[in-house]
Amino acid sequence: MKALTWRGVNEVGVEDVPEPTILNDHDVILEVGLSVTCGSDLHLLGGYVPAMRAGDVLGHEFMGTVVEVGRGVTKHHVGDRVVVVSFIACGQCWYCRQGLWSLCDNANPNPGITEALWGQAIGGCFGYSHALGGWAGSHARYVRVPYADQGAFPIPDGVSDERALFASDAAPTGWTGAHQAGVQAGDVVAVWGAGGVGQMAARAAALMGAERVVVIDRLDNRLEQVRTHVGAETLDYTQTDVPAELREMTGGRGPDVCIEAVGMEAHRPGPQHVYDQVKQQLRLQTDRPTAVREAVYACRKGGTVFTLGVFAGLVDKFPLGAVMNKALTLRGAQQHGHRYVPEILDRMSRDEVKTEHLATHVMSLEEGPKGYRMFKEKEDGCVRAVFRPGA
Repeated sequence: MKALTWRGVNEVGVEDVPEPTILNDHDVILEVGLSVTCGSDLHLLGGYVPAMRAGDVLGHEFMGTVVEVGRGVTKHHVGDRVVVVSFIACGQCWYCRQGLWSLCDNANPNPGITEALWGQAIGGCFGYSHALGGWAGSHARYVRVPYADQGAFPIPDGVSDERALFASDAAPTGWTGAHQAGVQAGDVVAVWGAGGVGQMAARAAALMGAERVVVIDRLDNRLEQVRTHVGAETLDYTQTDVPAELREMTGGRGPDVCIEAVGMEAHRPGPQHVYDQVKQQLRLQTDRPTAVREAVYACRKGGTVFTLGVFAGLVDKFPLGAVMNKALTLRGAQQHGHRYVPEILDRMSRDEVKTEHLATHVMSLEEGPKGYRMFKEKEDGCVRAVFRPGA
């Protein structure tokens, strides 16, 4: 079958790979209907995430139709239309039972890599390097889904494929950030990044009762999406002093919750960005923490900063003194989507969560290299490139 694969730093291609088969009684084989690029994929392309190998199938945000089921699968049948959480989890270990699904003890068959990086291994993720399990990704005609009774969810009849697609990763990642950051009724929430995850974090915060939600970015088309489809306020960080503007909006205090949804390749104007970029390219640090630094400085005393963007390792010039002296709560997580997908799909069916606007460019899998180029370079207002493997 045809699949979109990683061939090297900043190089992707379409090639033939073997079709997946049932390897465990709890697997299903899914015919992929839609699979979408994600900002965290760009970290793979740029060579910032370790343990990629030439020929690895990319993609971790997807939906499709069940075409084969293992003997131990009880919740799914051939013909079911489902969306699959990007993180893989067994449902039985201590972490899964605590609702910390992305920390599953059994879903990453290569735990040594992340144990060396972070002290302990986290769970597995489709198409996201051998550090997170080496699982084949979703930019292909078919994908094997392990632990399917835990990670695959039936899509309500009234929810379109294009809407349900983003219940795989963007929406549950946003929900993870807003919920784990403890957003409460009446809060002021600031979100750095107006991509799919940032928009969904903002929508989740609003639905959790936040009084004001402000999204920070520099791209006009994404900020317009926030205002039109998410219903949040926006700030262009190239046009204003963001911390000062946020203090002005909050009576001098700053936001109660600051959610960073940018990650390791954050951008900003000025010499600090050049400094971070040079150190990252020289591998003197693995990540550019520009946005999370600003979130720490902008957050009110006693508030919460949540790192939702993907970071791989080490950063320089992190304001730990501000975290301690301002009595901030600093948290982070990969998505615990299994907790949130049922609610998200229900809200999608009631038009409380809309995501179709994120799919700005829909194309065949053969056009995958073009789609990734457009997504990376933000060509033609590309927010997300979506692939139809069967087209």
